[in-house]
Amino acid sequence: MSSHIWTQDALRSELRPLHTPAWRLVEAQHVVSTLSLVDNLDEQSLLEDILEETKPPVPAECRHLDYLLSTPFRYRPYPYGSRFRKAGLTPGVWYGAERPETAVAEMVFYRFLFYAESPDTPFPDNPADYTTFCVGLGTENALDLTTGALADDRELWTNPTEYSACQDLAETARETGAEIVRFQSVRDSDKGANLAVLTCGAFQDAVPVDRQSWRIRISRSGAQAVRDHPRLGLEYGRDTFDFDPRVEGMIWER
Repeated sequence: MSSHIWTQDALRSELRPLHTPAWRLVEAQHVVSTLSLVDNLDEQSLLEDILEETKPPVPAECRHLDYLLSTPFRYRPYPYGSRFRKAGLTPGVWYGAERPETAVAEMVFYRFLFYAESPDTPFPDNPADYTTFCVGLGTENALDLTTGALADDRELWTNPTEYSACQDLAETARETGAEIVRFQSVRDSDKGANLAVLTCGAFQDAVPVDRQSWRIRISRSGAQAVRDHPRLGLEYGRDTFDFDPRVEGMIWER
């Protein structure tokens, strides 16, 4: 079925139950980013409260969630489009992956993209610390773009730079009551699955239920990602993401 006829009725017939863990990667400094600005924990708590008052309110349906889950739903307008969210005053989307390794591949790609777009920025001397966290997702109304009739448009869903088909699909999916879109990661060489959460009601856990510590080093040879426990090392060569024209011509000697 061609994407231009993915109407509400057509998508509604593709809705399926989905219950899965979801992993997301964040910089480890998110925990203590304000600690260096104060002298003690009481002052840090006060500063965090002041900063919270300056932010947009969390939508009512998301207020029971940890900020790591609710944040994508509170900020509008959205300055740049992503795969399942258009720029502008658009509903939030939380992205995760079914496996931590897939989440790491996504993060490494975006680090490559940052340096590709900043050719004068030197690579860091030391690895950066990251935390992957896990949360359970569950819904009776999910769309899986990797199977069934939706998989016939796989080339549209996995385009590395053109997101309009996915964004249009997400808009129509919301109108059918879909809460999660499962799709193939473009950046994971193992073709792991990513998850686009369209509504806070799809979170089965209000807070992360598991965490892992990772270190990612970017250098002129590519990237290395190391997990502390259980121990795992992943390598990403300079040409790993050359299918994406935005990083294909990256200047590695800097």
